[in-house]
Amino acid sequence: MPIDRPRAQARPAARGLLAATVLTLAAWPAAAGLFDDEEARRAIVDLRARVAAVDEAAKVRHAEALAAQQPLAAQLAQLNETIQVLRRSLLDLSSQIETLRAENAKLRGTDEQVLREVTELQKRQRDVAQALDDRLRKLEPVKVSLEGNEFMAEPEEKRAYDEAMARMRAGDFDKAATAFANFQRRYAGSGYSDMARFWQANALYGKGDHKEAIATFRAFVAAAPDHPKAPEALLSLANSQVESKDGRGARRTIDELMKAYPKSEAAAAGKERLASIKP
Repeated sequence: MPIDRPRAQARPAARGLLAATVLTLAAWPAAAGLFDDEEARRAIVDLRARVAAVDEAAKVRHAEALAAQQPLAAQLAQLNETIQVLRRSLLDLSSQIETLRAENAKLRGTDEQVLREVTELQKRQRDVAQALDDRLRKLEPVKVSLEGNEFMAEPEEKRAYDEAMARMRAGDFDKAATAFANFQRRYAGSGYSDMARFWQANALYGKGDHKEAIATFRAFVAAAPDHPKAPEALLSLANSQVESKDGRGARRTIDELMKAYPKSEAAAAGKERLASIKP
């Protein structure tokens, strides 16, 4: 491995010194006879010094090798720590992404809910506006054209008149007469007033109240002599007088009809009716 190369390089040098020392020791006995004791002691001391030097050199080389290994180990440790930090950062980032996805999905769902609520509110607003328009329209006056007469009438006013006419057409003369009388009291001066009086008189005639019918027909003609229904009202008045056994009065009424409205159909019918009316 790379980190063992310095130690391997230190070993050959140490081996060389050790080999030299061993050869010296091997040669020493042969030369022992050539040296005295003093010289032998110096030789031993010298040999020990050499061995110590070799050992020291080996230790230095080993220390240097270790020192050379330390930066690489520190770099590896630092790199490993950096890798761990990056892994933790990636995990944190992944967690944040998942959180954002969840929040985004939640917001998307909230947006859809808000959109549905806004749509519902808009629909309710339109419904309320339509209902308000309908109510206002019911309160707004409407244009009415009746027997050549045009006027503005309140919705409730028109409804009351139409209801009274519905009773008249159904032959419920008693309720019709009451409804028309109530209408005239409630809506005095209405554009319907003349026709309401005319049909009230007819309802009274229909239910057999000839006295009141005569008075009501006379009131109608007096209030609206130029009304298209005036000739018909005089003819009905004459018929009511006939039913009341007032032949003389009926003849006078028909005579009035023929003089006031000579070209009307009612006048022609009244002229024919005279022959059957007893004085």
